[in-house]
Amino acid sequence: MRKRSAASSNKALQSGPLESVFPGSTSKILDFLSTFKDWDYSVSDIAKNSGISFKTALSEIKNLEKQGVVSKTRTVGKATMYKLKLDSKQGFYIDKLVFEIATKKALESSETGKKASKMAAR
Repeated sequence: MRKRSAASSNKALQSGPLESVFPGSTSKILDFLSTFKDWDYSVSDIAKNSGISFKTALSEIKNLEKQGVVSKTRTVGKATMYKLKLDSKQGFYIDKLVFEIATKKALESSETGKKASKMAAR
């Protein structure tokens, strides 16, 4: 039995849409920021809710900011807050991709459930 790290046990999403297709820290961050896009988050919150270390989150957020995918929104105390940048092409299409993958997974899951119900009824 594999132990789960403390970071992954606090994760907001067990397995996000992007992470299921593109495993990695960046996908975990983008899944979280896309799913909860109405709010902004500190690097610490992003790390905790994405199930990754603070150091990794900080590095990835800086890269995503350079690419125009996330943006700084404000400062709260000493914490800089970040959000998915939906007004950039990259942020917009990443959000669309997350939605499309999640929709496809939900439809597949629904179809699998219907088939299982039919088989059980026989």
